[in-house]
Amino acid sequence: MERPGERLKRAREKLSLTFRQVEEASQQIARRRGSDEFAIALSRLADIENKGTVPSIYRIYTLCAIYRLEFDEVLLWYGVPRDLLASESAQTGVPATHPIHLPADGRATVPLPADVPIDLSQTTFLSQVVRRWGKLPLTLLNGIDPRQFRYAVIGAEDWSMHPILPPGTFVAIDEGRRRIVNEGWTSEFERPIYFLERRDGYMCGWCSLMAGKLVVQPHPSSGQPAAIFEFPREIDVIGQVVGVAMPLDAKLRRRVHSGATP
Repeated sequence: MERPGERLKRAREKLSLTFRQVEEASQQIARRRGSDEFAIALSRLADIENKGTVPSIYRIYTLCAIYRLEFDEVLLWYGVPRDLLASESAQTGVPATHPIHLPADGRATVPLPADVPIDLSQTTFLSQVVRRWGKLPLTLLNGIDPRQFRYAVIGAEDWSMHPILPPGTFVAIDEGRRRIVNEGWTSEFERPIYFLERRDGYMCGWCSLMAGKLVVQPHPSSGQPAAIFEFPREIDVIGQVVGVAMPLDAKLRRRVHSGATP
């Protein structure tokens, strides 16, 4: 298998560039960027190509600029799959509820079957048809266009909206729905849930607006009290939760049923 340094060497040779020319070009980039981290000395370039020395992210940037290479492709040569970043984030739990950022093209890496059509209107056991990894548009999930919404993950220790939004739930947020609706629903499942930014973090909850104060009501099962904020001085409404994907973890249910404090 060709080493990353060998690929970089081949890219340089295709452009008929000498070590000296690459060094001079890198110095120009370093001056434009205002940092010597982008510069690549002759000896360092030789080590990158011949000894397997791993370049810093600054030097990868420089080499990509000089060799006309895709930054993500070169990262992949060094075993850094940037396209998996969103899915890695989703699988890495953190205590606090927080927004996440999807790729600009609204695509994320998920299991994709090879030559096997999937009818998403029918329940499908994907484990029986997955043969390789690929990119699947997230628009296939509940008909949501990822480019129209923001996204967040309910923190691993955020039990405020359990069981409707248990810890680890992935939520889609419509920023066009920021107006607090105080009536018009017939059940807790119809009542709008809002994603909110406090001065010290984020939260989800049912909301009521009265006399310049925003009351954020958690789910009764959480055992947590309502929170009251001066609005909009102490809290902002990012938008309304319009889509969810949640874990079905029996341990979560056991924790609640056992009477443990969330």
